[in-house]
Amino acid sequence: MTTFLNGIFNTSVGKKIGMGITGLFLISFLLVHCAINATIFLNDGGNIFNEAAHFMGTNIFIRIMEIVLFAGIIGHILQAMIVTIDNRKANSVKYDVFDGKANSKWYSRWMGLLGTLILMFLIVHLLDFWVPARFTGLNIPPVMIDGNEYENMYAKMLEVFSVGWVVVVYILGMISLAYHLMQGFQSAFQSLGLNHKMYTPMIRMFGKIFSILIPLIFALMPLAIYFGYLN
Repeated sequence: MTTFLNGIFNTSVGKKIGMGITGLFLISFLLVHCAINATIFLNDGGNIFNEAAHFMGTNIFIRIMEIVLFAGIIGHILQAMIVTIDNRKANSVKYDVFDGKANSKWYSRWMGLLGTLILMFLIVHLLDFWVPARFTGLNIPPVMIDGNEYENMYAKMLEVFSVGWVVVVYILGMISLAYHLMQGFQSAFQSLGLNHKMYTPMIRMFGKIFSILIPLIFALMPLAIYFGYLN
């Protein structure tokens, strides 16, 4: 086990594998999180969303997975920093002719900046929803659904997204996420050695769809609330 961990943290290949594993884990989380949040578009007053939020907040397995999620986020950030530093060291020799624009997309060259913007957005998001739900309280009366009392996370969402600058921050965060996924989705599979002429094009195509669709759905939520399409 010690040898395996050393391989992940001390070798170039191991670091990229670590990035790939944590990246795929976070991608799967995004998919689940998006599916649950998208229930607000049913426009049922947030009933299904509140039931789902209650389940996520009280189920012991989900609570344990929250810890795993935070570990995955921290691990992904640390691995990204290590890989970035190593790449800069490896490319410290300057070439006479090098056109970065001709060799890669701009968002692949700025993955570090995009990741930093996403981290800043994530901190705002946690302070808006996760911290009040788990620690400080929502300061919003609970809601009754089929005779059961639930924390009104939907009302909290309506409150947060009634503020224009907050909506702008979330939109910018989702734009950053989309570009980050454009590069990171396929890179996660590539880091794990999952490259083949038959299925790599499918992964690339699905990655582009995922990178646009998931952030778009997330971005439409605050917009729909702010402009009064949901109530």
